[in-house]
Amino acid sequence: MPTLDDVRRAAKSLAGSIERTPLARSEALSREIGAEVFLKLESLQRTGSFKVRGATYAVSRLPREARARGVVTISAGNHGRGLAHAAAAAGIPCTVVMPAGANPVKVEATRALGAEIVFAANANEAFALVDRISAERGLRFVPPFDDEDVIAAQGTVALEVLEDLPNADVLLAPVGGGGLVAGCALVVKSAAPKCRVVATEPAGADKLRRALEAGKVVRLERVQTVADGLAAPFTGERNLRILQGRLDGLVVLSEEEILAGLRFLLERCRVLAEPAGAASAAALLTRRAGVKPGERVVAIVSGGNLDLARLPEYLGKG
Repeated sequence: MPTLDDVRRAAKSLAGSIERTPLARSEALSREIGAEVFLKLESLQRTGSFKVRGATYAVSRLPREARARGVVTISAGNHGRGLAHAAAAAGIPCTVVMPAGANPVKVEATRALGAEIVFAANANEAFALVDRISAERGLRFVPPFDDEDVIAAQGTVALEVLEDLPNADVLLAPVGGGGLVAGCALVVKSAAPKCRVVATEPAGADKLRRALEAGKVVRLERVQTVADGLAAPFTGERNLRILQGRLDGLVVLSEEEILAGLRFLLERCRVLAEPAGAASAAALLTRRAGVKPGERVVAIVSGGNLDLARLPEYLGKG
């Protein structure tokens, strides 16, 4: 398992290759829930999401021979775009397997970075396809979440948060495969153990809730959520082991609650977020995150790659 020292090494390696995103106080959210709310704006990160952290660090750690052959991954969009960015910077080939129906904005942005896009029927079939492509072409698979280097790099988000707000009481992070929240929980419970870590995921992709209840990874046969960035069909093994005993809460959100969070960020906070990026704010608005009056709360806005064509639908005007 990665350690706090691993996260610190990742932070040093990433310096200059990624943005140190701002931690901005939200007056609107603070008033709404009666606490001091800060937004960690990974929506302003290069490629529009936190995923570029893990992808960039993982590529930097590859042996020279593996780098020369190229990389492959599976992604609903943000990790693929992050890996395409990292591969382009390193001058190596990149292939991204995406489920059919992936966000077209993310597909085109990934292709524009020079990546080859291969589509699979759904998320579960995509995992089988990426294994086959890796074996047939000799490409190095860079996992989207269940990987020590990726987890360590995603943990740099929390490292920056604690540098900017060392007395934070609560940190909220969304859950796709669990790389972000696992990396953040590892950092917080090592460096600021009194700070509570709360995860949030869609009811239509509640793999972490089921895994915590079962005590093991549970693979969902069907995933359905507007938050495509949180639509991984299972939580990673490493991520689950990190979260067991480190997670202080889990908020499972309906589709309506996710979109209410998105609308609040857009209309009241003037923050551009995709549905997955709005999940932490949405969890705060439900009042189910266990936040006490006056506490210092950080909500990670994990991504801002919004499909503008669906904006009327998201705003309830479609």
